[in-house]
Amino acid sequence: MKRYAIILCGGSGTRLWPLSRTLRPKQLLALNGEQTLLQQTASRLLAHVAATNLFTVTHEDHKFEVKGQLAEVAPEAVENVLAEPCSRNTLPAIAWAVNKINQQEPNAIIGVFASDHAIDNQQAFVDAWTTAEIAAKNDYLVLLGIKPHEPATGYGYIKPSQQLSYSGPLPVHQVAQFVEKPNVEKAAQFVHDGYLWNSGMFVFKASTFMGMLQQYQPEIAKQISKMTAENFAETYASFPNLSMDYGLAEKVEKIAVVPVDMAWSDLGSWDSIYQRHQKDADNNVMHGEVFAQDTTNSLLWSQTSLLATAGLDNIVVIQTADATLVCDRSRTEEIKTLVARVNAFKPELTEIHQTVYRPWGSYTVLEESVNFKIKRIVVNPGAKLSMQMHKLRAEHWVVVSGVATITNNEIEFTLNENQSTYISKTHRHRLENKGTEPLAIIEVQCGDYVGEDDIVRFDDTYGRATA
Repeated sequence: MKRYAIILCGGSGTRLWPLSRTLRPKQLLALNGEQTLLQQTASRLLAHVAATNLFTVTHEDHKFEVKGQLAEVAPEAVENVLAEPCSRNTLPAIAWAVNKINQQEPNAIIGVFASDHAIDNQQAFVDAWTTAEIAAKNDYLVLLGIKPHEPATGYGYIKPSQQLSYSGPLPVHQVAQFVEKPNVEKAAQFVHDGYLWNSGMFVFKASTFMGMLQQYQPEIAKQISKMTAENFAETYASFPNLSMDYGLAEKVEKIAVVPVDMAWSDLGSWDSIYQRHQKDADNNVMHGEVFAQDTTNSLLWSQTSLLATAGLDNIVVIQTADATLVCDRSRTEEIKTLVARVNAFKPELTEIHQTVYRPWGSYTVLEESVNFKIKRIVVNPGAKLSMQMHKLRAEHWVVVSGVATITNNEIEFTLNENQSTYISKTHRHRLENKGTEPLAIIEVQCGDYVGEDDIVRFDDTYGRATA
C-alpha cells in the first residue's frame, strides 16, 4: 500500500489575534512548544508516512515561509508544497493535491490533516489513522472523530451509527449524521448521546475520492482534469468556495468515522492555548517578560517589552509590538468579531506584523511616517533580494552586522559593519549575503511614498513577479 499525507496549511487564525495575522497565521507560529504548529504536524505525520509522500497546500503568500519551516523537519517534503493563488476553502485544496497523487498512484491511501492542531497522544493518533486506512481500502471516506470531554460549542459534531466489520486497533462506525456547531444545551446532549467532535481529518483512497468528486462535484472534477500551468491561476480562481464537509462528506453514502481519544485540540482560541500550557502556582500561563502581581487564572503573553499586571483574574493579555489584546478568558471566542472591527479601522494591524518574513530573511519596521520609513533588514546566509528599483523613494543602508554585497546600477561592492551607502531613486540595486552568518542592516527610506508596492523587480531568485 502506498501511503500519502496532505497538510492543509491555509487560514488566518483570527481568533488568535494579535499574534496570528493574515501574512503570518497561527500555523506558522510556535504557540505550544519550540516548533511551529506546522512543524509539529509534519513531525507527527513522519512517524507514519515517508517525507517524499508528504504534500502541503498553502497560500502563495506563505509559500516560502512554509518551505523554510518544512526544510528544518522534512527537507524531502519541500518539493511537494503546493501554493494556491487564492483561497477557495478545503475541498478545492484537497482535490488539487489528490489529483496530483492519483495521476501517479490511484490506489494510494491518503490522509488529510490540518496544520494547526495539537495532539498529545501520538500512539492513539497513529492507531486511528491505521484503522481508517482499513476502511479506506474498501472505498469508504473516513473521518477521525474526537471523543469529547466537554460540551464544546466551537466544533461540529458527528453522530456515529452501527459499527463496521473491519478489524483494526480501533472500531469504525458508519456516520449517521453531521451536526453544525450547537449551543451549550445541545452540545451537552450530544456528549451524553455519544456524538463525536468533527476534527476535519480524513482518510481515503485516491481513486475513491476522485470518483466521489466526479459524482457529487462534477464541475470541480472537470476543471481539475483540465488544469495546466498556463491556465492554473484562472482555473483555480473559478473554483467555488466549498469545504470538504459541505461539498463531499455530507453527500456520499460510504462515509465512516473512527472514534479516538488522542488529547486533541484545534488551538482555535486563546483559552485553548491557556489550557495546553503548564500553569504556575497562581494558575497563570506566562510567556515572555511578564511580572504578575495578585493575578490568577490568566494567560499573559508578551512578544516585546515588559508586561506587568495587578489585581486581575481570568484574563487574557497578549502584547505585540504594535497591538495589545485584553480579554476575559471566558469570552475569547468573540475575538473574531473584534478583529473584524479592527480590520475596518486599521487593516494593516490584522494583516502584517512589524516583522515581515520573506524568502531571503525578514524586515522589521522600526518607525514610519508620511515621507520616511526605518527598517531593520536581516538577510539569511547565501540569500539575496531581487534586483529592483523604486520610483518614489531613495534608501540609505548602514551595515550593523555581517558583510553586505551590494549592486547599485552597474557597480558591485561590499560593505562591512558600520559602513554605509546611498541608493538613489530609479537606481537598479540588490542586497546579497554571500557570508555564512546573517547580515543585518538599517535601512532609511525617504521619498514621496514609502509603501511596499513601490518595487519594480527585474530579476528574482524566488520566482516572484518581475517587470
